[in-house]
Amino acid sequence: MLAGRVGAEFLAFAFVLFMTAVVGSGLLGISIGLNAVSTHGACTAVFVAVAAVITFGLASIETLGRVSWLGWIGLISILVSILTLTISVGIQDRPAIAPVDWQKDVFIVTQPTFPEAISAISSLVFAFAGTPAFFGIVSEMRDPRQYTKSLLICQTTVTVCYMAIGVVVYYYCGQFVASPALGSAGEQMKKVCYGLALPGLMVTSCIYTHLPAKYIFVRLLRSSKHLTAHTWQHWTIWLACTGSCVIFSYIIASAVPVFGGLVGLIGALFGTLLSMQVMGCMWLYDNWSDRHHDHSLGYRALVAWNFFIIIVGSFLMVAGTYGSIDGIIASYNADGSSGVWSCADNSNSV
Repeated sequence: MLAGRVGAEFLAFAFVLFMTAVVGSGLLGISIGLNAVSTHGACTAVFVAVAAVITFGLASIETLGRVSWLGWIGLISILVSILTLTISVGIQDRPAIAPVDWQKDVFIVTQPTFPEAISAISSLVFAFAGTPAFFGIVSEMRDPRQYTKSLLICQTTVTVCYMAIGVVVYYYCGQFVASPALGSAGEQMKKVCYGLALPGLMVTSCIYTHLPAKYIFVRLLRSSKHLTAHTWQHWTIWLACTGSCVIFSYIIASAVPVFGGLVGLIGALFGTLLSMQVMGCMWLYDNWSDRHHDHSLGYRALVAWNFFIIIVGSFLMVAGTYGSIDGIIASYNADGSSGVWSCADNSNSV
C-alpha cells in the first residue's frame, strides 16, 4: 500500500475535501447562472442555498448507474452552452462586461505578476483535475476493460474543446473575458448561455457530491448488513453523508464567492496533490523495483518524467495556493465585489 495506512487515510481525507470543494465552485457557478438568467432576481446567498438543495436532491440518488444518465444531460447542456457562447462572441458588438467604447487587447505573450501567472496555471490544473473521480467511476463500470478507451476519448475531447473554445473566446473578447467565461457574450446571450448551462452545472455538482458521499457511506457501513439492505439506518446514513458533503460545499461557496480565485485555489491545493504528486508516486511505487533489470531509455525517461511531475506539482501546490489567496484578497478589496454570504450580483466579473 502506497505510504501505508496513514497515507491511505490522508489521501482519502484529501479526496473528500477536493470533491466537496469542487462542488463548492459548482454551487457558486449555479448561483452566477441564476443571477444572470433572472437579472439578479434574488439575493446571491439565496441562490447558493437553492443550488445546494437541488444538488442534495440529485446526489441522493443512490447508485452511480442511476446518476449516470444525468451525465448525458449535463454533457449536452455544457457543450451546447459553450458552443452558443463561441458563436455569440464572434458576432456580438461587445463583451457583456466591456464599456461602450471598448478597445480589445489580445496578447500571445504578456507580463503578469507572479501571483497572477501562478493563479492562472492553477486554474488550468483545476480544469484537468478530474483524475480522483476516475477510481470511483471505474469501480462501478459494467465492463472495466473499457476504462482506458473511455479515458482517452474523454481527455482528448476535453483538451480539444478547451483549446478551441478558449482561443476563440479570448480572440474576440480580449481582456474582457468574464469569469466564468459564459458571461462574456452580450447581455442577452449571457442569459441564454447560462440558461443552457444550468442543467450541466447542476449535474456536475450532483456527481461530485455523490462520489465522496458514497465513499464515506461505504466506509461507515462496510461490515454491516445495512450497506445493501434498504433499512431506515441505511437511508439515514446515506442521506446524512450526502447532506454533510453538500453543507460543506455550501460553506465553501458562500465563504469564497470569487469564482476564478476559488477555482485556482482548489486546483493548487488539491488538484496538484491528487492529480500530479500522487499519480507520480503511484507509478514509481509500481515500477521502481524494475530499475535493477530494466535499463532501457524508455524506462529511464518514465522515471525522470514522474519525478518531474512530483516536483512541479509540489511547486504549484505552494506557489499556486499563495497566488490564488492573493487574488481572492484583492477581489475582496475591490470596489463592488461580492463579500462573504453576500447578496451582491456575482454574474458580472472579469
